[in-house]
Amino acid sequence: MNFHEVRFPAAISLGATGGPERRTEIVTLASGHEERNATWAHARRRYDAGLGLRRLDDVHAVLAFFEARRGRLYGFRWKDWADHKSCPPSQTPTPVDCALGVGDGVLTAFQLVKSYVSGPALYARPIAKPVAGSVRLAVDGTELAEGVDFTVDATTGIVALAAAPAPGAAVTAGFAFDVPVRFETDRLEVNLAAFEAGAIPSAPVVEVRV
Repeated sequence: MNFHEVRFPAAISLGATGGPERRTEIVTLASGHEERNATWAHARRRYDAGLGLRRLDDVHAVLAFFEARRGRLYGFRWKDWADHKSCPPSQTPTPVDCALGVGDGVLTAFQLVKSYVSGPALYARPIAKPVAGSVRLAVDGTELAEGVDFTVDATTGIVALAAAPAPGAAVTAGFAFDVPVRFETDRLEVNLAAFEAGAIPSAPVVEVRV
């Protein structure tokens, strides 16, 4: 897959707009009732990295990033400031934030997931792009040491334990992560609105499946 393991400048993405998108098919029956079906198992996120009036250096940074990705050709990492941790943005990840699975005495590899809970409903979102060095892992509440008890593939989000957890042991984790995205356009329009300042009205990016 064409993907560069680099992050879009976080200081610039701080002012971006966007969020998750889902695909739902709705059929209205003759009775007025509805049949609803989710055609996507997981949401797809869209953002707009467009800049308002900013320093020319900021505009240049976006142009350089866009050119290095060859427009839509290569994917990259994106920090969603509203949702970039296994916990709320103002908190620090703990090793028991999200359930990854249960040990069976054999399995040693677990995919990172983020849990979204509201009332009785829970959605588990696979996380493929954790921030290197941010993953904290626990088995039955006991935190393990990265590099000794487990390793993390920061390009896939798969955690490999040195020893298989005992049958029934809960495997949990906390972490920071990025969203894998690509530009949704092959053209950027720059507006040199003022001396030493400029704007890029729109620079849409969309999440990619990895």
